[in-house]
Amino acid sequence: MAEDTSSEPEAPDEPKEPEWKRKQRLARIFGDVLPETTNDERDSSAESEESASDRWLKSQVPPHHGG
Repeated sequence: MAEDTSSEPEAPDEPKEPEWKRKQRLARIFGDVLPETTNDERDSSAESEESASDRWLKSQVPPHHGG
């Protein structure tokens, strides 16, 4: 008889990859897609602050463009 060469799931006795290592591997491949915290967990004052480059860009908009 021929051996079954179909792909089988990992053996249950094999150690699983740790969660932190899996996340690190996925971040390396796909980038950091999702933030670690949600909007309600973050400080709302940090979001309202503009960066210097944003302020500069807004100051460069001509008056006839609604700036």
